[in-house]
Amino acid sequence: QVLMSLHEMFPAVHAAEMAVQRNPRSWDAWQTLGRAQLGLGEIALAIRSFQVSLHTFPMNPEVWKEDLSWARKLQEQQQATKTESVQALAKGKELAQESIPDYDFESDEIVAVCAAIAEKEKALSAAKTMVIVSASGAVETVTEQDNCPATPDETLFIRAR
Repeated sequence: QVLMSLHEMFPAVHAAEMAVQRNPRSWDAWQTLGRAQLGLGEIALAIRSFQVSLHTFPMNPEVWKEDLSWARKLQEQQQATKTESVQALAKGKELAQESIPDYDFESDEIVAVCAAIAEKEKALSAAKTMVIVSASGAVETVTEQDNCPATPDETLFIRAR
């Protein structure tokens, strides 16, 4: 209990577990263990510890009215929060799916645009474009067709793509 008041929850749980191991019939050791487990956020384990304490000493009103009822309220709040977060996540997914417009990829306009882009790419790939930089630093762009293999004199120019 001193460790819990110092906010040392891990050592408090460890000490309470050791007390329960030394005397499993000690209702106050189980109660202390449950309180330490609550301090760590382990609500289900704390409820179990409080229940063992009540089975050991059923007439203890402190465990019954304060500890166990408080732990159950925390568990209900935790479950309600989880339910709300799951619902919010599902609603967020629905909104994300609704915000994506439904495109008609087979419309005549889309098909015409794709055909025009393909023709332009075919024309660009058929023409070879070279950038020629002369020794003096002059830059010249030359487009060469496949049927005209004439290239400038390589002794005077540096070729680059």
